[in-house]
Amino acid sequence: MNLNKVDLNLFIVFDAIYTEANLTRAGQIIGITQPAVSNALARLRETFNDPLFVRTAQGMVPTPMAQNIIGPVRNALQQLRISVQESRIFNPLQASKTYRISMTDLSEAVILPPLFQRLRRLAPKVSIESMLSRRRDTTKELAAGRLDFAVDAPLNTDAQVRHVKLMEDRYVCAVRRGHPMAKDKISLDEYLALSHIHISSRRSGLGYIDLALGKMGIQRTISLRSQHYLMASTVLQNTDMAMTVPERFARNNDLHYIELPVKDVPSLETHLYWHESTDQDPANRWMREQLIEICQKIDKQERVVKAELQAQ
Repeated sequence: MNLNKVDLNLFIVFDAIYTEANLTRAGQIIGITQPAVSNALARLRETFNDPLFVRTAQGMVPTPMAQNIIGPVRNALQQLRISVQESRIFNPLQASKTYRISMTDLSEAVILPPLFQRLRRLAPKVSIESMLSRRRDTTKELAAGRLDFAVDAPLNTDAQVRHVKLMEDRYVCAVRRGHPMAKDKISLDEYLALSHIHISSRRSGLGYIDLALGKMGIQRTISLRSQHYLMASTVLQNTDMAMTVPERFARNNDLHYIELPVKDVPSLETHLYWHESTDQDPANRWMREQLIEICQKIDKQERVVKAELQAQ
């Protein structure tokens, strides 16, 4: 039997006939006429090549075939009803949903730990799949439903994609503690003399610091280009290399960091992206609210930490 050719409404009729054992009452339950029920039954019989129900003095009695399939049919209809209900009202405590989010390992390290603390409390059956989608594919992946969200810099200007700012951070020069340049200030010459690690998800291209240096007609020495911040921090801890990173990353990984000796390096903004088609979806909206609240809380905590460090 090819289900692609079967009208799924027929299974609603099948369930009603099985429950009521009467074509007229079955029609009343689902809001169609008795002839329409008879027509649906005829189509079901043709589909399954079985009478399904036999008319007797006690009503419509199911055949062995009908008895075999009623359980799976009812389970499928129940799952469909639950799915329709969840699309209107999202109950996080009961939801069994997987959210797919594109983000870097840097965003994972900042967002996922507090997110899972919250999910275990508010939505214990919800799961997360995190991967890094190519930036040029993000809109297509969101539109196709293969991604629910993307966490990225504010570079996607597609009209189909909605976004909101999550966090902002400044870039600093980070080195290991005990590094010869682990001091309060660093000159431009000292910065350029360092061997640098550059983090990018792209195979080539310049970072914000390189663009600022380029305007000055100079460039730094990049000895390692990698796509992973966490791996790079391990290299940093075991060498005299330097890395220009968000201040939050340097602080969270116990690195010594210094203000950059270069002007006009823009701050790092992180935005949350989702497709316009999911803007009013309760499940999507609920997760957006969680991510935004978590990032706001992180920003607030870090402002307190900065204030305490400056007061010392």
